Amino acid sequence: MKRNSFGLLISLILFFVGISSAENTSIFSLPGELNSLAKQAMAQALQTNYAASYATIQKIEKKNAGAACVLRNIVRLSEFDDLGDTVALIKAHEELSQCKADSAWDVLREFELGYAMSALGHSFKGALGTRSAAKKFEDSKDKDAQAIYSIYAYYVDDGFSFLPFVSDDRETYLKILEERSAKSEFFWALFATPLAWMYYDREEYEKALAVVNRALGKAPGNPIFIQMKADMLYKLKRYAEAAEIYEKSSKDYYKRSKKSVRYFCAVGNLARIYLAAGDDEKAKMKAGKFNDPAYEKVEKWMPASLVKDLKKKNLL
Repeated sequence: MKRNSFGLLISLILFFVGISSAENTSIFSLPGELNSLAKQAMAQALQTNYAASYATIQKIEKKNAGAACVLRNIVRLSEFDDLGDTVALIKAHEELSQCKADSAWDVLREFELGYAMSALGHSFKGALGTRSAAKKFEDSKDKDAQAIYSIYAYYVDDGFSFLPFVSDDRETYLKILEERSAKSEFFWALFATPLAWMYYDREEYEKALAVVNRALGKAPGNPIFIQMKADMLYKLKRYAEAAEIYEKSSKDYYKRSKKSVRYFCAVGNLARIYLAAGDDEKAKMKAGKFNDPAYEKVEKWMPASLVKDLKKKNLL
């Protein structure tokens, strides 16, 4: 599923932030057992075991309330992105507006708050917040902080690439993200996700697929990476493989969250996959599922790029 580029960038930044105690010099390091607990909580979120993740974060609360706030709302925004839980989104916005954290953790809080604001319709304020957070890592010597800045900087350079005599360091940012998505113990998934979409936008689908497959090797069964893999296969015209993944994804999402955003994204992608494969009957059958009051309730949360493409293909 492809979201609006900025919203996708921020949502996936928030969903996949991880913590490790292996490098004590990291600006994201937490003292003692808190590192292990934070790492455990993020692993549980990647496994979509949100209840267990919240319980683990609760153990951090008394010793570091700021980090616990950041972690808890990473998970809340993950639930929103995964299951379309708007209550979790509203709670995240409320708490992130009030809590404070130390140093690099407060930068992550700003990222989270910026995404929550954008998702709630305050796009301009949200963009300003995330920009402010990213800029704080611009001169950092920490490798993972450099990669976080590279995500923001890549999209800035991409947005101005049509102008002559403007610096363009996108290749440098891609190299940084490739290295950290492969080697970072802290944020490998944070870097893998936008990196895959960067290659997607450049129509370098084989590279994008390689990034997603590497991510699935580390987080097997993650439903977001699974849908991303199908997106890349679709662009590579491997329609049968893409359809098989999205058929299973639609059933899995219906079982987990009924007719939520990602369920309808799976349905929409199946419609265009079957159309591209020449099976007009199946394409129309899938497209017909949008004639449902349940779709009207989630329509405003659907990724604009998918909706636009479905309308262009007369599937919506």
